[in-house]
Amino acid sequence: MSNKTSRIPGFYKLPIEERVKIVKEFADLNDEEVELLRKMGALDPKIADVMIENVIGAFPIPLGIATNFLINGKDYLVPMAIEESSVVAAASHAAKLCRAGGGITSIASESIMISQVQLTKIKDPYGAKVKILENKEEILKIANEQDPILVKLGGGAKDIEVRVIHHPLVGPMVITHLLVDVKDAMGANAVNTMAEAVAPFIEEITGGKVYLRIISNLADKRLVRARCVVPKDVLGGEEVVDGIVLAWAFADADPYRAATHNKGIMNGVDAVVIATANDWRAVEAGAHAYAARWGVYKPLSVWEKNEDGDLVGTLEMPLAVGIIGGATRVHPMAQLSLKILGVKTAKELAEVIGAVGLAQNLAALRALATEGIQKGHMKLHARNIAVMAGATGELIDKVAEILIKHGRIRFDYAKEVLEKLKRGEQID
Repeated sequence: MSNKTSRIPGFYKLPIEERVKIVKEFADLNDEEVELLRKMGALDPKIADVMIENVIGAFPIPLGIATNFLINGKDYLVPMAIEESSVVAAASHAAKLCRAGGGITSIASESIMISQVQLTKIKDPYGAKVKILENKEEILKIANEQDPILVKLGGGAKDIEVRVIHHPLVGPMVITHLLVDVKDAMGANAVNTMAEAVAPFIEEITGGKVYLRIISNLADKRLVRARCVVPKDVLGGEEVVDGIVLAWAFADADPYRAATHNKGIMNGVDAVVIATANDWRAVEAGAHAYAARWGVYKPLSVWEKNEDGDLVGTLEMPLAVGIIGGATRVHPMAQLSLKILGVKTAKELAEVIGAVGLAQNLAALRALATEGIQKGHMKLHARNIAVMAGATGELIDKVAEILIKHGRIRFDYAKEVLEKLKRGEQID
């Protein structure tokens, strides 16, 4: 019977090395595996140890550069952190196609975040709603006292909204939305602090009981809208334009397709969000909630054909990202990514990310509407399989070429091909 246990009191207090020793013993790690944990790259272990709890190492993700992006008349090199092959190449190619039509136009709204205050145990919810609205100025005053620096910069709590919602099990709830301009931050800490500060006052004026005081990741007051026009000639003709529009229409009519359609958008969005150490889970949650805001899950983009037969693409989605605070300020690679991008505000960063999402979507739809998604993807996948089989140097491409040629992109076949090449055998 094993005497291993995951009940380790005080694990969080231990130095990283001590934690690693415990994990090594628990999981029977060898010295090579332990050495991998010690390799933390550009991330200083001391920084990692304050970013999250119980640190034992770091998990590197490849950082690539998407080229060719012309956004709002400005050229960008875009850092993308992602483990999936073909994404960076696809974004770069689509950005090149968009350049032929003048690049991508991208406009982000102001950085308005929503924090929710949940009021319960109210007999007259609609009366309570009006009471809260009557006291709007006092609520905003209390909220803004929590962050005078943000207010000084022109941000802060700007308005409130009040909603009455009903649940069959618990009855009515009165939900107050604080609308806060967080400027160049993502804003979670600021709006959560404000929500907690105004809660006692809301209880006092209504006689109700507040429970949750928390940010909403459905940041529908903080939208990015991107647009591109791609000439039909650079796509390969009007038939390709029609194919892309049909592919979009499939997503618009079917949530099963829409989920994959939006996943393609998020391939680009998340990669830049991660590269800048922003909260990609919050961005994902907001995007998919927005896609389903009418009660049916829909694509975040629209693709149309204009009167000249050219392709017009638009994207609209919530995008809460920042360039100050949180991991973005602490992680050295995030700072480097922001320097490469050259963005000066959170608004500009959101505009770049929205443009990348639209380009990524274009690349996927074009591939689907023409040769199919697998052709380009499988080339890169074959290289990954070759590496997994043990190929190095020039052998990686040689093995990959043979796998593709024979249509057998499998690990077992890659090992067989590699052994034959090492023995000098010819493979037809």
